[in-house]
Amino acid sequence: MPEPARATGPPERRSRRPRVVLFDYGSGNLRSAHRALERAGAEVALTGDLGLARRADGLVVPGVGAFAACMAGVAAHGLDAVVRERAEAEAPVLGICVGEQILFTAGVEHGVETAGIGLFEGRVEKLKARRVPHMGWNTVDAPEGMRLFAGIDPGERFYFVHSYAAEAAPPDALAATAVHGGSFVAAVERGQVSATQFHPEKSGDAGAALLANWIEGLS
Repeated sequence: MPEPARATGPPERRSRRPRVVLFDYGSGNLRSAHRALERAGAEVALTGDLGLARRADGLVVPGVGAFAACMAGVAAHGLDAVVRERAEAEAPVLGICVGEQILFTAGVEHGVETAGIGLFEGRVEKLKARRVPHMGWNTVDAPEGMRLFAGIDPGERFYFVHSYAAEAAPPDALAATAVHGGSFVAAVERGQVSATQFHPEKSGDAGAALLANWIEGLS
């Protein structure tokens, strides 16, 4: 009985999952973000290792609470320098919530101004709304060509929890906006630096699609 034919040629190669560092500098519970990034297709390391943050395919900068406290944590760990290095090298960075805010020039809370990392020009200030914090679901108006929102229906809603935001879009950047009292920057994108004021990891299918868009750009 003849032997079955054997396959020839090189074995099929499996594509590598992009390596993402979710940087832990002591800002809140990061488990939901870790799970969401893994589900979206990344290999995720939750770490405060600056070397890994430099070498990763993508770096995620989280943040909850106060602008000044987050910046103090970022500076204490040396993460601000690494974020600037990656931006200059066109290496992908994603900021989430206060992790988005600290990418701006400065934040103002209770009359005190704190310097941010400074990748985006602008100041983060208290929302001009009768009800603060802005907590819950809201739609986002994204301009054409913004990679984070590729294929996402304009009517989709995202989950916000914040009292402060950047009001004006930075120069030379694409910015999506939302309205709570007045218009504010809900997401921003320039080169390989992207950020969202909302929590994509808490935003259901729309947030999952946004994270998948970002991760797709890492490969």
